Amino acid sequence: MSTKYPSRCFSKPIAEAVANRIMMRLFRILLIICLTTLPSLLLASEDKPITNRTAIIDLLLERAISSHLIAGGVVVIGNRNGILFTTAKGRLNDNPGAPPLNETTVFDLASLTKVIATAPAVMKLLDEKRISLLDPLSRWFPEFKGSGGEDITILNLLTHTSGLSDIELHPGQAMKEAILKAAAQNNRPRPGSRFNYADINFILLGELVQRVSGKNLDTYSRDELYAPLGARRTGFLPPGNLAETIAPTLGYSGGIVQDKNARRLGGVAGHAGLFSSADDLALYARMILGNGAIDGRQILSERVVSQMTAPYFSNSGAVVRCLGWDMDSPYSAPKGSFFSETSFGHTGYSGSSIWIDPQQDLFVILLTNRINYRNRKVFSQFRRDVSSVASAVFRSPDGDQEALPTWDTAKSTVDQLRSTCEASQAQPYTIMLAMAAPVEKHYRAHRHAVKKHSKKHRSKSHVRSQRA
Repeated sequence: MSTKYPSRCFSKPIAEAVANRIMMRLFRILLIICLTTLPSLLLASEDKPITNRTAIIDLLLERAISSHLIAGGVVVIGNRNGILFTTAKGRLNDNPGAPPLNETTVFDLASLTKVIATAPAVMKLLDEKRISLLDPLSRWFPEFKGSGGEDITILNLLTHTSGLSDIELHPGQAMKEAILKAAAQNNRPRPGSRFNYADINFILLGELVQRVSGKNLDTYSRDELYAPLGARRTGFLPPGNLAETIAPTLGYSGGIVQDKNARRLGGVAGHAGLFSSADDLALYARMILGNGAIDGRQILSERVVSQMTAPYFSNSGAVVRCLGWDMDSPYSAPKGSFFSETSFGHTGYSGSSIWIDPQQDLFVILLTNRINYRNRKVFSQFRRDVSSVASAVFRSPDGDQEALPTWDTAKSTVDQLRSTCEASQAQPYTIMLAMAAPVEKHYRAHRHAVKKHSKKHRSKSHVRSQRA
């Protein structure tokens, strides 16, 4: 059966391209619907190897590599008790003889530095009662006195509601320049009134750690966080002799931080510069899920972990952040489709991401050698797909099952698609177009229910945050 395309609407190549895009989108929708109800069945199948249940994650990585989105990647999924699944595809670099990636390969974490180093270091100082979240910035930064920014608090920096905007630094006295440029910014929004994601907030927080503790962020986080945690491969400024064992970022050799401002700050900065491996990050995620404790060791108090991961609302409730962490914002791609509304995480420009769900007792870590930085939508969808599969397969049977489609509905849709394709002589994408409407309708109903639940949750949480 052939398909005719009116010349006034589309040429055949354009129509085919559009149809192919719809086909891929529909494939993703069907995959998500199926995975929504499969976890309980999969988890009950103890006789099946775990690799058989998660082969789709390998497929996602391989597809991202073949489309030149990434050179390679590592995925680790786990809970507070340990790692449930790990996989890696690709090699350390483009050299055919380079070693393959694995969960111990060290990557440039980029903005994950904010939540793996800076935010927990600040919370540790809070735990020790050396600072308060409501401390005005001018208490620790005299440079802000008389600048009009005296009302900015540590809380504002952690939630990106300071009103400050990013700046470009120059070699030399970069930290001094960062502070003076930030203090000199005019026409800032009132602190706390609007969310604006900006690295300068965490550059100042990294400097705050040094001014309060007397140690730079590198030393303080190593002594107070990574050494007690047992994260041996995590830190700033990796030794030069390890460069060939570290996954390089685009344009730089292994061990050189990709972020320009971080390099100009000497490689140790509050917003970027941290290097780590997937297995070390798994230790950190387990500690967060364990309310600050892991394997009998208390790294952070339960009180500050609860405080760090509680929701803070801005932009009239449209943006939900934690202290450092993202919860629901334009940057929440790794949240996927099935993590709960209480989950949180962060992304890194170099291709890293982490998402943690206390309600499901689950985390997913993705570290990649990202090579395509232009197609942000595709990369965001890749992150989302990995998290959706991870949460669908491994989420707790006791977790929030509200608004998820039933197995009968998903199975009926898939069976109908399969039988229609087998019975028809048409091109596959024409079948996809015919099936798109009912599946899209079902999927939109699912998303509407989730958003309705999210709105109700935000409304209740808003009252609690206002009281706080």
